[in-house]
Amino acid sequence: MRDGDGAVLASEVFGFRSEESRWWEVPQLALSSPIVHACRVEAEPFWCNAHGFRTRLPNPLLDLIDLHDFRIRAMTAAAIVVPIHLPFGQIGAASFLSPEPDTNDLSDAYSSAADALAVLARAFVQSYSKVTARARHDLASISLTKREVECLRWAAAGKTNEEIGIILGLQRTTVRFHIRSASVKLDAVNRDQTMFKAAQLGFLGMIS
Repeated sequence: MRDGDGAVLASEVFGFRSEESRWWEVPQLALSSPIVHACRVEAEPFWCNAHGFRTRLPNPLLDLIDLHDFRIRAMTAAAIVVPIHLPFGQIGAASFLSPEPDTNDLSDAYSSAADALAVLARAFVQSYSKVTARARHDLASISLTKREVECLRWAAAGKTNEEIGIILGLQRTTVRFHIRSASVKLDAVNRDQTMFKAAQLGFLGMIS
């Protein structure tokens, strides 16, 4: 995150001054950090260290995350983390660290402050996202028909138009029509981008 003048908020506002913890300069962090992986499968605040993730309610998916070299990959010994799920499929995380870099037990701080930190972090990030958001061709007003969504869901599952037609009792040309219609509405250039944009907007989870 940066302000209007391009200054990094993490260092200029939130005080991350250490040359060793300039995580915003590590582009591979989103792929390697166990904290980021956890935010993909958990929506509520948690705290974590090299020994695991602690949440108020059990989440077995967190137990599957690789924790080797945690401190190196997470760039901290421990953190209280607030997952932030934004529109259009964006996932972020607000991490709160101890001023003492070797602290690896944040259980007391988590118990007393996690809820308040979550409210503040989500309000800040959501406001920042709205202020800095780029135009998205008015995606929020797009509406797909039930048939378009059904066809896209099966297409996302790897089915061909012919297979989708058999499943839904439609002609192959009718399936192609619905997918093409959705593509036009979503301003997509091909089938893959159509499914990607539909997933971003939550359409692919609408019908079970």
